[in-house]
Formats: sequence, structure tokens, C-alpha cells
Amino acid sequence: MCAFMLCQAQDILVKRNGDELQVKVQEITPLLVKYKRFDNLEGPMISVSKAEVFMIRYENGTKEVLNEAARSAANAPVYQPVQVPQEQQVLKLSGPRVGFTVLSERYADNIIEEFGRDINPFITQFGWQFETRIFTLDSGMSGLFEFVPLVGGLEQGKFLPSVSGLIGLRTAKGFEFGVGPNVSLGGAGLVMAIGTNFQSQGINFPVNLAVAPSKDGARFSLLFGFNARKY
Repeated sequence: MCAFMLCQAQDILVKRNGDELQVKVQEITPLLVKYKRFDNLEGPMISVSKAEVFMIRYENGTKEVLNEAARSAANAPVYQPVQVPQEQQVLKLSGPRVGFTVLSERYADNIIEEFGRDINPFITQFGWQFETRIFTLDSGMSGLFEFVPLVGGLEQGKFLPSVSGLIGLRTAKGFEFGVGPNVSLGGAGLVMAIGTNFQSQGINFPVNLAVAPSKDGARFSLLFGFNARKY
């Protein structure tokens, strides 16, 4: 009688390969059956894929047949995030800019003569680059409009503002070039710029070289920036 009761106090887990295990079922999840061995109820929890289990016969005599839904769930493809190819990625490089400008001797003399400001031809620059994407091709190349206000000469106690508006192109890898109007204390003129972008630990580091020729000379600027924007 005791042996009969002992036999009835256990669950029987029947696998699809025909194996029968004497267990104590603890939990059934959408993908797993968790149990403890009946001869070691204080032992560790054991998990088996629900797709491997055909039936569970409980201690109270009821049976539970695990259907094919479990097998389908176990075999369902795992979602993998789509990686955008490098050639289809779109850079966004708006952000702070810092650098320096070198004035040609003629341009510096013109500033001194017209505004009475004695300045060193080597001046620092601080500003911001705002950009608007006009279009993007399948290759990842983008058409851009960039607006770049700068303030130079602060290290000399001077306030030398300039504003540039450029229309240009940028490749998916960050190489860019553009051209547009520029306004500064020396008057209005044209600015041409090229640049590229470096990345490190998810941070963009754009670098741009610009030249602004005019009838009164030229300015050559090298600007650096950074941002943490995603593609």
C-alpha cells in the first residue's frame, strides 16, 4: 500500500523519444518544462525544452499532452536586428565647431585700414554648424544645406563674426564638399569647403578645411567638431 502511494506521489514526464522520467514538475513556460528529480527534491531545478516533451502524467492521475505549438515556438526564427550597410547610412554632423583662421596679409591690412582694428592674422574660431538634409540617395550620399556662424579673435580681445551658408554633398563615409556665400567684417564673398569625419566609440569627429577668397585677400580656416548622433 505504501509503495502504491509513493508511486502515485510523483509526476511522470514522457519525452518524445520515449524516455520516462520520475519528476516533480515545478513550472511550465511557453518554451520550457522545469522540474526536480523525484529522488532528489532538494536538488537543483532542471529545465528541458517543451518541444522535447510529449506528455506529463501528474501525481493525481491527470495527463497533459504538449502539442506541436511548443515545438513550433522552439523552432521559431530568432529576430536579428537589421544592420544598415555602411553605404546606406546617413551622417548627421550638426554640432559645435572650434578651430582657427589664417588671414592673408592683404586681408588683415584691409581690416586694419577699414575698421581700425590691429589684429594678428592667426585667429581662433568658435561657433556651431547647423545642417539640413535636402535628399539622400540609396548609396547613402546626401545633399545638404549648412549654416555656420562663427566668432573669431576672442583670444585677442576682438569680436570678428562671420556667417557662411553652404550647399554641398556628403558621402556615407563622411567625405563632403560645399560652396556658398560668406559674410564677415571684410564684406561678402564666397566660401569653399571640404571635410571628412572620424568615428571613435560612437562619437563623430568632423574636420573641415575652408577657404574664403575675396578681392581683398583670402582666409583659410580649419575647424573641428564632435557630436554623438546616430546614423
